[in-house]
Amino acid sequence: MTTLEKIKSKLIDRDILWRRIAGWRLKSKSLVFTNGCFDILHLGHIDYLSKAADEGDMLIVGVNTDASVSRLKKNHPPVNGQEQRMMILASLSFIDAVVLFDEDTPYELIKIIKPDVLIKGADYDIKNIVGADVTQEHGGIVKTIELLPGYSTSLTIEKIRKV
Repeated sequence: MTTLEKIKSKLIDRDILWRRIAGWRLKSKSLVFTNGCFDILHLGHIDYLSKAADEGDMLIVGVNTDASVSRLKKNHPPVNGQEQRMMILASLSFIDAVVLFDEDTPYELIKIIKPDVLIKGADYDIKNIVGADVTQEHGGIVKTIELLPGYSTSLTIEKIRKV
């Protein structure tokens, strides 16, 4: 299998996600889930995602579709399209699966995955994290990770515009 084929194999269609999860569960792998737009990948994303990966065996990343990003960001489409964002994330060695979701939140996706660990940035209050209820009902835990100061997609775009 080529490197590109390995990367593409991490792009999981939502309809078959359950098969991959079942295989990992059979091997007693703990599943970590996080999500986001991940538009322009920067050091803050790498820091956050690598720390999320350290919380279990398999890191699954949910990615907002372009339409979902546009709705959430008031009709500002992402700089990079969903296929680009997914491929970039899948190329990171510590990410095991990347899956799209079109809803405004990943709640339905979390219900499918039933992660052992649900991760969000520390800018979220645990009691307000989407899917915390589902995760905790199945014995999972919800954690937040401190964000690396000074890094955000908005700041990156702002820097580019100043150049």
